[in-house]
Amino acid sequence: MKDWLKNAIFYQIYPQSFNDTNGDGIGDFNGILEKLDYIKDMGFTAIWMNPCFASPFTDAGYDVEDYYKAAPRYGTNQDLKRLFNEVHVRGMHILLDLVAGHTAYTCPWFQESMKPEKNKYSSRYVWTDSAWESLDGIGGIRGVIRGISQRDGCCAANFYSTQPALNYGFAEITAPWQHSVDSEEACSTRRELINIIRFWLGLGCDGFRVDMADSLVKNDEGQVQTIKLWQKIFEKVNAEFPDAAFVSEWGEPDRALLAGFDMDFVLHFGSSHYLDLFREKKPYFSAEGKGTIGEFFKVYLKNLKLTEGKGLICIPSGNHDMTRIAHHLDNDQLKLAYAFLMSMPGVPFIYYGDEIGMKYLEGLTSVEGGYERTGSRSPMQWDNGVNCGFSTASPQELYIPVDPFADRPTVAAQQQDDSSVLNELKRLMALRKVTPPLQGTSDIETVCTEGYPLVYKRTDGQQTILVAINPSAREATCRFKGKLGEVLYQYHGAATAGKDTLAVPPCSASYIVLKD
Repeated sequence: MKDWLKNAIFYQIYPQSFNDTNGDGIGDFNGILEKLDYIKDMGFTAIWMNPCFASPFTDAGYDVEDYYKAAPRYGTNQDLKRLFNEVHVRGMHILLDLVAGHTAYTCPWFQESMKPEKNKYSSRYVWTDSAWESLDGIGGIRGVIRGISQRDGCCAANFYSTQPALNYGFAEITAPWQHSVDSEEACSTRRELINIIRFWLGLGCDGFRVDMADSLVKNDEGQVQTIKLWQKIFEKVNAEFPDAAFVSEWGEPDRALLAGFDMDFVLHFGSSHYLDLFREKKPYFSAEGKGTIGEFFKVYLKNLKLTEGKGLICIPSGNHDMTRIAHHLDNDQLKLAYAFLMSMPGVPFIYYGDEIGMKYLEGLTSVEGGYERTGSRSPMQWDNGVNCGFSTASPQELYIPVDPFADRPTVAAQQQDDSSVLNELKRLMALRKVTPPLQGTSDIETVCTEGYPLVYKRTDGQQTILVAINPSAREATCRFKGKLGEVLYQYHGAATAGKDTLAVPPCSASYIVLKD
């Protein structure tokens, strides 16, 4: 684990929708650069930027055409290098998004692989020997691409049918067209991936968030060979770039960290119960007080134990693949959610616009494969000017329409309001950064995770802080023995201790130092 991650707070930027400086309706690198002082002033220490490489954009850039070239709509490689430099000048770090398991169907590698004549790219992808052969039931293959070339065979798809799966080999060989993980064909793909990583680290990026990191080796029960593959990659990369950081979209921290990643996400799919927090019809952080958080903590603490201190678990406010956190929570509830995120172990990630409570826009026509996710990718709302200050383009030219409602939140308005979501989050981040028990690697001990309130302890071995959060509209109590000391933070009042109980005011959050 890299030292700079231990007290990191990430800001996720969807570049298409963040800030447009050339008036074409799409965000760009210079737009991000223009807002770096805002990001730093908020208290963020690092950025994760969604894919920015050349692409046909059938899946918003998660279909890469050229891994060595920035997408022209965002700028040039030189612009991206300048962005890296300016991030570093401000004492921050930046991760790019790496799509390791597949490319775009327009990628020159794939175009060459479709040719019937054998060439150096014929085995860069997972191809069968016959156009009629089924790929059903093969582990790690989500679809098929067939009938698009003269080559006799069909190609595995990793997600959308526009995303042919790269060939990293098969853990279990069940057909003659499958290559082993140690074959020259599979090793060639691995070497190319290492070259891509080296290229961008050499230009100044600080690491990568890896999309579908668990999807590389096929027929890989338990992902044993995928873990070994990443270990081989990191052995090469870490020797040359020891401070580079890697976070995985894996959702199983014990496997991801064993593979060599520094961090893994709590994901909104699978068994994490992440959606119980902010996004179910009755989320835990709603004032209605009918949500549950116990199952989330059972899974979270199990995964935390499995990491064995080797890396970190990241809990995001949201991301480009889910409805926004403000879809089910009002501003008061958002503040309590952020009190939770900023007091949990690991590395918190805040999705652009979540710091002001941007709304999920329902009913939008899909843009670049977004479908229902499109409503979470609308332009950043900087002010109440034209297009919310995002772009000078005509509204019809915008990548995605802006929030049309008059009560839409903006950065400019919230910066002037001390009681805003933005300023409350800013205070919470500042407190986390100067309080070791609240940071990434400090221990956690739960006091109450069944019903309301939510209470846990954070300690760094020198000091212990009690975190007490009650999102419900009623006072909540739980069994507690201990002496409360200085109140470091409170919103809507602080918890108080009786003889054997802790009372937490309604719709409140507090961080309190425990006395010995």
